[in-house]
Amino acid sequence: MNKFLERRNRLRSLMGGEKGLVIFLGNVDSAAQYRDNAYKWRQDSNWLYFYGIDEPRFAAVMDLDSGSETVYADDYEIDDIIWTGPMPSVSSLAAGAGVENSAPYAAFDHDVKAALAAGRRVHCLPVSRWYNAVKMGELFGLDPSACYSVGKKGCPYASEAFVRAVVKMRLVKDAGEIKLLDAAAEIGYAMHTAARKGIRLGRVEQEIVGDMEAVTLSYGWGTSFATILTQHGEIFHCHSHACPVEPGRLLLVDAGAESNEHYASDHTRTYPTGGRFTPRQRDIYQIVYECNERAFGMTAPGVAYRDVHIGAVRHMLDRLGQLGLVRGDVDEMVADGIGGLFMPHGLGHNMGLDVHDMEDLGENLVGYDDDQVRSSQLGLGSLRMARRLVPGNVITDEPGIYFIPALIAQWKAEGTDKGRVCYDKLEEYLDFGGIRLEDDVLVTADGARRLGSRRLPIAPDEVEQAMAED
Repeated sequence: MNKFLERRNRLRSLMGGEKGLVIFLGNVDSAAQYRDNAYKWRQDSNWLYFYGIDEPRFAAVMDLDSGSETVYADDYEIDDIIWTGPMPSVSSLAAGAGVENSAPYAAFDHDVKAALAAGRRVHCLPVSRWYNAVKMGELFGLDPSACYSVGKKGCPYASEAFVRAVVKMRLVKDAGEIKLLDAAAEIGYAMHTAARKGIRLGRVEQEIVGDMEAVTLSYGWGTSFATILTQHGEIFHCHSHACPVEPGRLLLVDAGAESNEHYASDHTRTYPTGGRFTPRQRDIYQIVYECNERAFGMTAPGVAYRDVHIGAVRHMLDRLGQLGLVRGDVDEMVADGIGGLFMPHGLGHNMGLDVHDMEDLGENLVGYDDDQVRSSQLGLGSLRMARRLVPGNVITDEPGIYFIPALIAQWKAEGTDKGRVCYDKLEEYLDFGGIRLEDDVLVTADGARRLGSRRLPIAPDEVEQAMAED
């Protein structure tokens, strides 16, 4: 209770001289085929952060003028209790979050509309679920689609003061959150170990996914996002798991666990399907591994993660030049965005209650300082976290190298590379796939550490040894 009271009091303070109401919407059950057959329940992360009530169909109002708060929900009736068993009352759940006042769920709409009719300001966040978008649209007289964040810029109808306050708070994890993130990383370690142990030639990818996701359900809430396990690593979000494991391929496994308290992990490893890298695979893998290590070594308070991204890309291009895949001055290649051909994504993102923490609030507001401007370059422009780091930030370190035939063909046809890409040599890699290596990192007072007590095998010799022992 004290934790939630402290957070809401700090929110009031961060919103400064703002007046009116601050409203919070929890999630509701979402029907899969019919109402009683719903998708797996997951509460809204901002609701969890400020109130912690992990039950559907809750809302709350914080009055910035009077200091009062009300939690809105309906008590279970006998028709519900037959199916659910006895449930705590709304008033008791509200009291557990430090709120004295409670009211029926329908009163939320009434109270918010009354405030709007009286000309009072009502502060809201962008929504992520359709039900809440419809509710917000009805309250504010908006099309529901206007209640979501628009691309990376956020939602123009949301309260920027509210959004900025939430971002400032959730970007820095407290000791309790760090403990929960370490615990989620432990589940992630077990999850990925099960995946590595399950790699056998001829096994269907889906069987390996089943092994690893069983771990997340045994020790936590489940996966923190849809599992990526594929021999087509050049496809960033490949969720198809229908292929048998083939010899001589690379299997990229990007997957995370979510703890019962809803904190996330997110790791990626890439494995040679037969247990040993080919010389060409090892060359590229070694570069990605070095980029991961270099990025971690640069991560410290006061350092902009944008500069860490650039440092990793600079090293990547230098090493790719040694392999004869690019040519020219490395700094010029970095400035011209040549790294985007091989790593079209950013180095990392924030992580916490969401695996891509708070990005539903607007990626630019979450990941960029006010004096930073998002690049238009491929790769650097996809960087989700560019801010100057402070202790308590939790970020991913996930460099990669990918050979995407369609992108390579486009750059060659359009001359995007300005003569710096050796396409004759690159053609030898069109069937290569891709490699990504990802760790979860906590920024500390004097540098950084990786979350969890153990690191998954990552150096090429470590990977081969672990697979041999498996």
